[in-house]
Order: sequence, then structure tokens, then C-alpha cells
Amino acid sequence: MRIHEYQAKEILREYGIPVPKGKLVRNPEEAEQFAEEIGLKKIVIKAQVHAGGRGKGGGVRIVKTPVEARIAAQEIIGMRLVTNQTGGEGRLVKKVLVEEGVDIRDEFYLGVVLDRSKASPLIIATSEGGVEIEKVAMEAPEKIVKEWIDPYVGLRNFQINKICYRLGLKSNQVEKMRRIISGLYNIFSKYDCLMVEINPLAQTINEDFIAIDAKINFDDNALFRHKEIVSLRDPEEESPLETEASKYNLNYIKLNGNVGCMVNGAGLAMATMDMIKFLGAEPANFLDVGGGASVEMVKNGFKILIADKDVKVVFINIFGGIMRCDTIARGVLEAISESKVNIPIVIRLEGTNVEEGRRILNESGFNFIITSSMKEGAEKVVQALGRAKNV
Repeated sequence: MRIHEYQAKEILREYGIPVPKGKLVRNPEEAEQFAEEIGLKKIVIKAQVHAGGRGKGGGVRIVKTPVEARIAAQEIIGMRLVTNQTGGEGRLVKKVLVEEGVDIRDEFYLGVVLDRSKASPLIIATSEGGVEIEKVAMEAPEKIVKEWIDPYVGLRNFQINKICYRLGLKSNQVEKMRRIISGLYNIFSKYDCLMVEINPLAQTINEDFIAIDAKINFDDNALFRHKEIVSLRDPEEESPLETEASKYNLNYIKLNGNVGCMVNGAGLAMATMDMIKFLGAEPANFLDVGGGASVEMVKNGFKILIADKDVKVVFINIFGGIMRCDTIARGVLEAISESKVNIPIVIRLEGTNVEEGRRILNESGFNFIITSSMKEGAEKVVQALGRAKNV
């Protein structure tokens, strides 16, 4: 789960991390009024959408007067912001953050992420802030500082000192940075985050630090422990299909292809998408129904797949262990009986109750394309796509 920049900054403020004075507004008049209240010579208007690269897309403006703030807000609110993270359709901007401008001397990057390969939090920092961390990793990897934290021990002072030393900070800057690093790690730990990021973390002409931008991503599987975080969710910033899938505890991610995929298990889902791409097609989604899905979950998952107008072929790839193949078959048939389906459906079933599952499908009267292997299934998908393009 992701939240907006203004929400992330509120959390940072609670943990003692300096952020600019700001206010969320939903119309140009409010922007002008707040700009008058703060009475500064530099005011920043920032689109609030769940996407990076807002500045390049025209979603961030720096102005000098309240009137200019109103004009900028008027131009941004209602625009469809297109960035490298939104796709070509962009995101509709419905609100902006109006905040005081900061005189920046240097920019840093500071983040805490979950390193799954080492099963531990990882603090990442660099003096090359203000740009994408991936770009720094490619062009100047030696400038990136990394410090892994033992989750059973927690963040220690010597580790913070190491980070500050490698960033080249002066002694009078270390204590200020120490509070920020500690606060960021405490947020990451308390709220079961996958990522907490400040980029840029600005150093002002007075050698103070202030978070100019902030992002926080939370682990969906831990949200039951954080009701206060769930309340920050903005459904308008999420894919409607992903929101619908979450109602049924389905792991669904919308992608840009045309093959709807229903799979059980994340590993099999990744392998299925790789096979589809290898053969020249593109997956339209990641849908993992899990190991203990019911007929109802399968039915609703299938409905979500075919609700995507980009989907031209459905590929159901199931290896039943805990998941029973007959459960998949019954769920698919229930969905078809309740929906109008006029696209090819390729099904590969193996594992528990596979013979019963195949019998149900074969006797259904529906023209399924049933295969015996994942590779054969993916090949049938590509063939079906070819036929669909020629229709």
C-alpha cells in the first residue's frame, strides 16, 4: 500500500524529521489563501498522485506570489499527469500540496528498504540526491552507502556514524542526520514498511536538513496491525481492478499486456509471465489466487481478469498442491455462467484432483483449450492471440 507525499510527511514530522510547512488544498482559492498565510518569497505547488517524476511531467511548480500560486494550482488540478511511472494514460490530479520553498545547498538521498535476499532492513544513502537512486546506482555506484540492520538487534549508533562518515558530513551535521536516520528506521520498523524514502533530503544554507519529498510503502500483509495506516488509503489512486481483488484477498497487479493470467503461487506466476513474454506475448496482470482459494475466490478472480478490456486471451495455469484442480474448474464455470465471455481460455491443470477438474471442464460444453504443460499452454495462448488479431 502506498500513501501520498503529504501523508508521508505528516508521519515524518511525528518522528522528529523536519519537513517544510505545507497544506493540502483541493482548489486554487485555497492555494492562494495558504500562500498568503505563509508569506514567503518562494512557494512550491506539488501534484499529489501516487507516481514519481512529477516535476518532469509538469506537476511541480515554483512560484513567488499568492496569485501565482492560485494560477499554478488551477493549471495542475484537473490535469492528467503523465510520468514514467503512470503509463501513457497518466493520473488525474485532484489535489495539490502547497508548501514553503527551501533554499537548498546540497541534496542527499536517504531510504530504508527491505532486502529480501538478506532478510533484513537496508539503509541506503548517497550525497547524490534529487535524482532517481537507480540512476546513481548505474552511473556512480561508489557513491551509494549501504548499511544492513539486524532486525533482532535494531539500528546501532556506530552504524549511523558509519553512514554519516561515508557521506562526508561535518561533525556539527552528524547529530542532525542521526535524528533523521533514527526516525526513518523507527517508522520503517513500527509500521511494517517495505520502503521509506526521502529524496531529496536537502541541506539548507544554514546546514539544517529538511525532507523535500517523501515516499512510504507498507506491507499489505501487515496492515491488519495498523488500522490508522489503512485509513490513509486513497482508492482513487489505485487500479479499480486491484481494489476489487483486495476485497477477496486476491493478489492482483494490473500490467500493460493482453494475456490475463490466473495462477496459484507467486513463483509459478512469475514463471508463467516469463514464458508468455519469451514466446512473444505480454501478460496483462499478475493474479495469484493462493494455495487455499475457494470456489468463490476463483470465480471473482476470473471475473476480474475478464473485466480488463485489454485482455484478449485468458491463461489459467494451476499446479494443485493444497489448491484442488476441481475447485479451479468449478470457480471458472460459475464465473462464466454469470458473465459474458467471448475470448479464448487456455487452461493447464496438474496436481490434486486434476482428473476431476479436467472432467468438469470437458463436460461443461464450453470450448476451453486444455493443455498438459505450461509451455504448451503458453504456445496455445500466442496462437489464440494471433487468431484474434486476424479476426
